[in-house]
Amino acid sequence: MFFWILASLAAFYVKGLCGFANTLVFTSIMSFAVANIEISPVELILGLPTNLIISWKERRSIDLKVVLPLAIMVIIGSTVGAFLLKNTDVTVIKIIFGILVIFVGIEMLLRELTKKKSKNSKVLLIIIGILSGFLCGLYGVGALLGAYIGRTTEDTKSFKANICTVFIIENTFRLGLYLFYGILTIDMLKKALLLSPFMLIGLGLGMYSAGKINEMVVKKIVIVLLILSGAVLIFTNIT
Repeated sequence: MFFWILASLAAFYVKGLCGFANTLVFTSIMSFAVANIEISPVELILGLPTNLIISWKERRSIDLKVVLPLAIMVIIGSTVGAFLLKNTDVTVIKIIFGILVIFVGIEMLLRELTKKKSKNSKVLLIIIGILSGFLCGLYGVGALLGAYIGRTTEDTKSFKANICTVFIIENTFRLGLYLFYGILTIDMLKKALLLSPFMLIGLGLGMYSAGKINEMVVKKIVIVLLILSGAVLIFTNIT
């Protein structure tokens, strides 16, 4: 239970601070000991309330022109991802997840260092949306979505508002998929309930820190840790 508590505190501290990456942190910690099919439903139940809290706090910055098209694409991808979560080999999932973490971490780091914004592309929107939905359904990961929204929003409040609103729609839909496929169980619900106080503590500390700490420095540290955790995850599962 120690690692579940540690993962909840760390993941939702990052969520409160940055608005995303909670699933990457949570799954990176828990994947060393638990199968993905046991991790994703618990993190989903914990994550949905945090998206509601942040979206409400930053509700004035929500842009439906950004949210709705991405939400549709994410839902399409989630349908396939949830099915594969139910039927894919655990070792393969962990290796792919490690590669994903490294890829997203490097992309995020390069974007932070160059400070460049890409123009909005409809083709990129569709690709990122569907792939993000696939990854959300399979791993609960929306980091690729974050990489895109980060290019199309001007400030942190707008970023948090829009990405968390997309996550609310995706989380609600994926919750239904998990129930339909029998992935979500009573034991997982109980575990999520036990972890919810630690989730709230982590989220509260992260939101408080967002106004006190240089967010760009913290984000870069998180990115580096994600890249390292992805490399270790690949190595442990290959060997």
